[in-house]
Amino acid sequence: MADGKDDPAVFTSTSLPSDPRLLATVTNAYLGTRVYRDILHVNGVYNGAVGDTHRADIPSPVNVRMTVPGADSLAETFTLNTRTGTFSHVLQSTDYTATHQIYAHHSLVHLMAFSITIQRSAHSTQPITVQLRTSFVPKSRDLDLNQGPDFQGAHYVYGKTLVPEVEGGPRPTVHMLWTPVPQDLTLRGEERERSWEFLTAVAESEEEVKRSYSKGLALIAVGSLHSSHAHAWTMLWRGCCIDLDGPLPLRQALYGCLYYLLSAIPPRGNLGFLFHGISPGGLSNGTQGEDYWGHIFWDQDTWMFPNILLFYPEAARAILEYRIRMLEGALHNAQEQGYKGAKFPWESAATGREVCPEEIYGAQEIHVTGDVLMAFEQYYCTTQDQKLFREDGGWELVGAVAQYWCSRMVWSEEEQCYHIKGVMPPDEYHYRVDNSVYTNAVAQRSLNFAADVARDFLIPVPEEWVDCAKKVKVPFDAEKKYHPEYDGYSPGEPVKQADVVLLGFPLMHPMSSEVRRNDLEMYEPVTEMDGPAMTWSMFAVGWLELKEVQRAQSQLNKCFSNITEPFKIWVENSDGSGAVNFLTGMGGFLQAVLFGYTGFRITKTSLRFNPAFPDDINKLKVTGVSYFGNKLKFTITKEEIRIKVTESPRDPPASPLEAVLEESGQQFPLCEG
Repeated sequence: MADGKDDPAVFTSTSLPSDPRLLATVTNAYLGTRVYRDILHVNGVYNGAVGDTHRADIPSPVNVRMTVPGADSLAETFTLNTRTGTFSHVLQSTDYTATHQIYAHHSLVHLMAFSITIQRSAHSTQPITVQLRTSFVPKSRDLDLNQGPDFQGAHYVYGKTLVPEVEGGPRPTVHMLWTPVPQDLTLRGEERERSWEFLTAVAESEEEVKRSYSKGLALIAVGSLHSSHAHAWTMLWRGCCIDLDGPLPLRQALYGCLYYLLSAIPPRGNLGFLFHGISPGGLSNGTQGEDYWGHIFWDQDTWMFPNILLFYPEAARAILEYRIRMLEGALHNAQEQGYKGAKFPWESAATGREVCPEEIYGAQEIHVTGDVLMAFEQYYCTTQDQKLFREDGGWELVGAVAQYWCSRMVWSEEEQCYHIKGVMPPDEYHYRVDNSVYTNAVAQRSLNFAADVARDFLIPVPEEWVDCAKKVKVPFDAEKKYHPEYDGYSPGEPVKQADVVLLGFPLMHPMSSEVRRNDLEMYEPVTEMDGPAMTWSMFAVGWLELKEVQRAQSQLNKCFSNITEPFKIWVENSDGSGAVNFLTGMGGFLQAVLFGYTGFRITKTSLRFNPAFPDDINKLKVTGVSYFGNKLKFTITKEEIRIKVTESPRDPPASPLEAVLEESGQQFPLCEG
């Protein structure tokens, strides 16, 4: 087993955290759990009406703990290997080693598995027994579970969720097969080594669950169930990696963030299931009363999506397809509030209707609709995938969002511009404010993007879109040269989280570097120190833009108080409260490196880069950057930048890639290899 001391991708400990919420997670795009937890969750399977809807708890057959009775002198280690997506527990004595491995199969997403391996050392001949402790009971408070006949040695239960999200809404059926777990396993005296494999298959049809279980058994028979999973992870890392020559804690944090985020994305190729997006705590969390009930927020589109897009545009597309399938719910939300077009919910689950338990957020935190569209825009600029828009529903969504923003604006005779009134900005300490600068700027960006797509597709652009985009108020204090958070904001008022600073990045709202600096200086001291984990990474990006590298680093260092040991699980707030396995914070942190240190910016015509990084980092390597169907590898040192094209599209684009130096205009053509 890899020794975790030097490998930044392997996290090893001799004990488990006392707070079970901080245990490592094993998930894929369809199934997820925390190790040693009695429940697992399935992508898109929710139970409960409207604000009560939450991820349905499914009893977990992989919640098994390996022990050896009466053996006190055992060395014990717990390891999360992010390179292979595997959690292992090892007990070691002078006579033998017992290893328990747990994983959610990355490419066969309907499977979770664990194995027990006992290996004796040369001199011993005694039988060796390990006990398997499990509290598994095939019951659920969210599903009406029935027992079916055994299948190929596996037990079988199936059942529907109890309560649909809305009257007449979907009530999915979950089918589960699992290998029965004995109380103990024994390596006989004449055996040197033996492994036992235990399989769990979960799907939404009997046919799929049986097909998946059989496939798992076939792989076990040839000894390659775990190796096929590890191989899928190897390929995943090969296509995407951020590594740097710098401090170990930073490298570990990067591997941890990437592991938890990559665990949540669909594997490459045909999915065979509908992907239902990524919630702030991922599939390992989201039971009732935990991690926002597993609902989908702007966290997905603004904080996680840009990282996924830069490496895996196919997975990014699956996230956008989820939003397209939720369009009907979004049209309903707008109509219910008396507006036209589509208003995406603050919290989304199975239908796209608003499922936030507190009405104020759904009614007022409307920037989420613009955040969703910004993800579509970034995708369009990076891939030029017109099919998503022309044939797969993207254009309908874009047009409906533009229509919503136009209907949400009111004309101010006095100021001769459009206002958006009565909103809650990203800074949730304030509500019912007028002209939140972030909300208005993101609305303007939505309208400009909608008009751009229309022009690309030779569709007439509604005059209203152009007019509203041009004349919407984006508050600016010309005297102090900064952006007030909303009409009537007084400098010094406390702010919950990153808000105005998001204008610079990711919005890239046009402003001088003087104004950018003023915004950072105005809001940095008044932003809640213990607020949500993604805040400081955005301040870091701002300071990196201005080449204030040390100031950036001091902001990024604040993030480390949200990273817990030993498995690098993030908590939403540094006091440990809020969501755990907080993918939103991880997404922000990755953006600080991926878009901050490198200076990557996705624009209409190019992928710009302008690196800046602190003194203790000598080299940064970003592998697998996707742009127009090419895969690029960037190697950046203080002296030079190297760009290598590692893959090119099968049908080359009309104009080949070239690197351009902005100051001199010098061009370097880029060809594969």
